[in-house]
Amino acid sequence: MTEQTYWKNAAQVRPSARQMAFMARPFYAFVHFSPNTYTGLEWGDGTEDPAIFNPTELDCDQWVAAIKSAGMDGMVLTAKHHDGFCLWPSRYTEHSVKNSPWRGGRGDVVREAAEACRRGGIRFGFYLSPWDRNSPLYGTDAYNDYYKAQLTELLTEYGDIFCVWFDGACGEGPNGKRQVYDFAGYIDLIRRYQPDACIFHDAGPDIRWVGNESGTARQAEWMVVPAELCRHARAQTGGALAPGGLPGIYNTWPDLGSREIAQYASGLTFCPAETDMSIRPGWFYHPEEEPHPLQRLMRTYVTSVGGSCTFNLNIPPMPNGRFDPRDVQRLQELGDALRSAFGTPIAPMAPVERTRLSDTQCIYRVELPEEKQVRYVTLEEDIANGQRVERFLLREAGNDSPFAVLFHGTTIGSCRICDLGGPRTLRALEVVILAARDDAQGLKIILT
Repeated sequence: MTEQTYWKNAAQVRPSARQMAFMARPFYAFVHFSPNTYTGLEWGDGTEDPAIFNPTELDCDQWVAAIKSAGMDGMVLTAKHHDGFCLWPSRYTEHSVKNSPWRGGRGDVVREAAEACRRGGIRFGFYLSPWDRNSPLYGTDAYNDYYKAQLTELLTEYGDIFCVWFDGACGEGPNGKRQVYDFAGYIDLIRRYQPDACIFHDAGPDIRWVGNESGTARQAEWMVVPAELCRHARAQTGGALAPGGLPGIYNTWPDLGSREIAQYASGLTFCPAETDMSIRPGWFYHPEEEPHPLQRLMRTYVTSVGGSCTFNLNIPPMPNGRFDPRDVQRLQELGDALRSAFGTPIAPMAPVERTRLSDTQCIYRVELPEEKQVRYVTLEEDIANGQRVERFLLREAGNDSPFAVLFHGTTIGSCRICDLGGPRTLRALEVVILAARDDAQGLKIILT
């Protein structure tokens, strides 16, 4: 296989319909809620008394309203964290809300959250921790059957699910053993009962971890990555360009998908990254913590959603079952800032002219009817046909001086938000595609 053919094949790796739908709505909420909320821990050990879980003022409609105020349109609830405590009355364990005093033992947080999401017009998903520090079955073959039974309850009894979220945590259970997870079986269940749901996991198949929990995205985020990284995803190409392989590849590598890495891949797959972080330092509620400053949350949005990632922002409820007023206020502030920055495009019908320079280079020119103040330039590839752009720049049209360059970038993908560092007065703008894996046609350009 020639080098040119290899990279043209890489440019044809495409998302599934469920991935396309997921990336079209890339900002959603995580909600971490469990006995940890009452013990002050981040990881419970599974010995907690269910009686401590008692959210006497639970208000999932308040959650949804706050989530929507920030511009998010989905919620992923921790139906079970590592402590094994289930927020629904699972038929397969006693370590659940059915043995809590809340609602007289007849409560179901998962149901209340799912119904609030439907009332509020946002999507609902869940996190079911594979690691269970309470179940005596953990570390045995029988645990996978137990886990699948609980997964089936959540997939079949709570309506449409947009996301099933797994992590790779695999510590010891109460018997001192570790579990060999049957992720292939878990994925089969999800595909059977919720075929439109995207699955998040370190190794795919649909969405992968960005590699940290601090909201930090890569400067160059490739949605097309080596199959060795995402072993649960389908490889769409085959045959490495260079010998050697990719031993030890993991989500924390800084240059996943680059030519330097991808040339050694046995195959390439489409699996974009999710950036996840909490609105405050902890994932569970701790009253002494404050929400992060608006500037940090705004910056994370610009570099994650604006860097071809999805953004999963956690908001932890208080012990009474409501969001902290400080978090509610910060979510409203974030939504206001996002609507101010991106809500009203400048001259959305401005003509765009494309000049092709070569098979892998071109120039897009945007003409405005008059001079306008521009702060952000958002670029979107026609990702349904693959990710192609490797390097680009923005400049004032008709001026090829280095001093006229407004922004240098690498990948574009589904969305690249280019922050010009402050309002710039522009009449015409050029997007110069300097390098791509194939013809970068169909680029969408939005000025705000």
